[in-house]
Amino acid sequence: MLAKRIIPCLDVKNGETVKGTNFVNLRSAGDPVELGRAYSEAGADELVYLDITASHEGRKTFTDMVTRVAQEINIPFTVGGGINAIEDVDRMLGAGADKVSVNSAALRRPEFIDEIAKKFGSQVCVCAIDARNDEDGWHCYLNGGRIRVERNLFDWAKEVADRGAGEILFTSMNHDGVKQGFANEALAKLAEMLPIPIIASGGAGKKEHFRDAFVLGKADAALAASVFHFGEIPIPELKEYLRKENINVRI
Repeated sequence: MLAKRIIPCLDVKNGETVKGTNFVNLRSAGDPVELGRAYSEAGADELVYLDITASHEGRKTFTDMVTRVAQEINIPFTVGGGINAIEDVDRMLGAGADKVSVNSAALRRPEFIDEIAKKFGSQVCVCAIDARNDEDGWHCYLNGGRIRVERNLFDWAKEVADRGAGEILFTSMNHDGVKQGFANEALAKLAEMLPIPIIASGGAGKKEHFRDAFVLGKADAALAASVFHFGEIPIPELKEYLRKENINVRI
């Protein structure tokens, strides 16, 4: 069985790592290149960097940072935020990223997933889905969770896989930043219905939450931000715990 992956996520604004709660009240969490190196050395399996200032200026700063990250770390990393065209994918891969994450652009124009998979291979395309469990079921949201679209999470996830995405990064907006655990029921449903890996995001607060994402949620990887950035859960400690819980992780 493939090892389960632990993935720190770094939101980058104007060249520094920031972390908020429910997308607001951002505070600095340090230099993204140094943090990436520290995570790589601590045993993280992969990293995700998200450009949350995807204006033209922000994009140039972010591309320079991606180049520096690629020189400093020796684990795969994914970049996302403001990737709307094949040229953006090309630029990020050229700067040294291993994969790109697409979200709003894919919802607006689903063919974008096919184009990335066809040109660069499915393994390059991570489709991020931000969804919320509303009164009428799980719905997808655009623009960092601001705009609801009339697409059901499970229907969209199936289409994403059919179009050639290599992985799905599913963030439950109900669970994000609350530190009460991942959306394990929805994760398990996604894992059972799809042939591609599912990355759990939104809700990590303690080590047991990671275990539950793997055991109950059947996720292939678990992503978190603040519990790692602010030293609440050291990665070596988390992996030792998971190993004791009979979960296959790389140590």
